[in-house]
Amino acid sequence: MSFFSLTSMGGLMVAASLAVSTAAFAASPEPAAPAPAPPAGAERVTNPVAEFAGIDKITGRIITFDVYIDETVQFGALQVTPRVCYSRPQTEEPKTDSFVEVDEITLDRKIRRIFTGWMFAESPGLNAVEHAVYDVWLKECKQKSDVPAPDGAKADATKADAPKPAAAQPKATTTPDVTEPDVTEPDVSEPDTTDSN
Repeated sequence: MSFFSLTSMGGLMVAASLAVSTAAFAASPEPAAPAPAPPAGAERVTNPVAEFAGIDKITGRIITFDVYIDETVQFGALQVTPRVCYSRPQTEEPKTDSFVEVDEITLDRKIRRIFTGWMFAESPGLNAVEHAVYDVWLKECKQKSDVPAPDGAKADATKADAPKPAAAQPKATTTPDVTEPDVTEPDVSEPDTTDSN
């Protein structure tokens, strides 16, 4: 056989196998429909409190502590400040994450940022703060805490909860005539030069 006859025979074999595979593909059942997309209403829940756990490696104590959003809490030599804390409704698969900033107070009393990023409650080892003495990780996000809110959060809460003032009441037209004596305060900026002897 010559080279050309082998080549043409090889081409025929490739064409035949291609025709068989095409026929097999055409005879195969229809592919399954893609899985439905998750519902569009799956939104995350914004929480005002983040719960952290920390370990003191020297004493071996594990402490759980709550921190309000944008509040800074000190754990040992670390200062933990969560900026947001998201979770999902209880009807969905749990997914809890928080954006956290962690600073270290050094021995010379300087503050040094050692962590800025996302922490995930379902994967605590993924982005936990690992320090020579302390480790900190996110446990969960909560809507309320037994810990009293910081002053800024209290002020915001009281503004929101405060009742609306009633319409201004007219003042009484009669007021008693009271005169107050004119009293001048002594000027405390000048030193006392009186002799007490």
